Amino acid sequence: MATFILMTVVLYVISIIFIITPFLPAIENPHWFFRTADFVRLQSIVIEIVCLLLLFFIDDSHTIFTLTLKIGLIGAALYQIVKVFPYSSFYPRKKPKFESDGMLSVLAANVLQTNTSFGKFIEIINEFDPDIVLVMEGNENWESGLSEIEALYPNSIKIPLENYYGMLLYSKRKLQTTKTLYQVEKEVPSIFFEYEINETIKVFFSCLHPAPPSPTENESSKERDAELMITGKRIRESNLAAIVCGDMNDVVWSRVTRLFKKMTNMIDPRIGRGFFPTYHAGYFFMRFPLDHLFHSKDLFVGKMVRTRNFDSDHFGMYYEIHHKKNENASTSGTITSQEKADIKTLINNGHE
Repeated sequence: MATFILMTVVLYVISIIFIITPFLPAIENPHWFFRTADFVRLQSIVIEIVCLLLLFFIDDSHTIFTLTLKIGLIGAALYQIVKVFPYSSFYPRKKPKFESDGMLSVLAANVLQTNTSFGKFIEIINEFDPDIVLVMEGNENWESGLSEIEALYPNSIKIPLENYYGMLLYSKRKLQTTKTLYQVEKEVPSIFFEYEINETIKVFFSCLHPAPPSPTENESSKERDAELMITGKRIRESNLAAIVCGDMNDVVWSRVTRLFKKMTNMIDPRIGRGFFPTYHAGYFFMRFPLDHLFHSKDLFVGKMVRTRNFDSDHFGMYYEIHHKKNENASTSGTITSQEKADIKTLINNGHE
């Protein structure tokens, strides 16, 4: 009897926690504690459904308290389902057939700095044969380990670092107007360049890997949020077809990422395709979609694949991106005066 009471109390406590925490990101506090609920929405929905079923199974008292818990769990689950549903494979996705007049392919992966399975990753490169390879957490060991691909990828931008934020970028074609910038944090680089996909079309490419809000990294999301907003401003000013790619350390349904997409008028190819959770590769029940690619509306993604595991804590992502024939770039989305103020505040907060 005592065990049953204890289990019931634990169920009540867990139910209350998962009724409250899904709404914490709405407070817009940048501290990691308030932002964590955004990352675990998929897992949280499952826990809420399990708690709801257990309440019906083990507690038939029909008291106001248990009824409130049941209604709260249903409400919290529905709230989260509405947020994540567009990124599921069940969401109806328009599939118009665009005519392509140019294409580039990208393989992007956080390889994990301490991982030494260079050969496994090279096998993935050879399998997909992308035009561009973006490596995050690349240090000197990874630069040396990938040296054999340089014959096929003679153009590169290398920022090997030992702080888990190094970047190595390899390209078959020449990269134009290349820039390496430390937009917010002095040890967290971003790479920008232009890439010709045909004689008349250039793509403005942004490669990002901002630090996440967590107990072991940045205390808040201020730096990451500012990085996204600053990059968004660059894209709005480019007037070119645009691609943003990297380990964003954020989920696509967060408020800041949605604001970034709105200000740049960019598309998330995940919508209607599936979640493509990329981290953590070692734990199937704790995976989040952290590695992203966004593109301007004059582009479309023909193929999108999550790679197999190569001993990193992330899976890689492969994309084939086409330019729509006779379509012009439009990277300046319509935003309200309040959203403009929010963007300015997010940038200022990140620079504090």
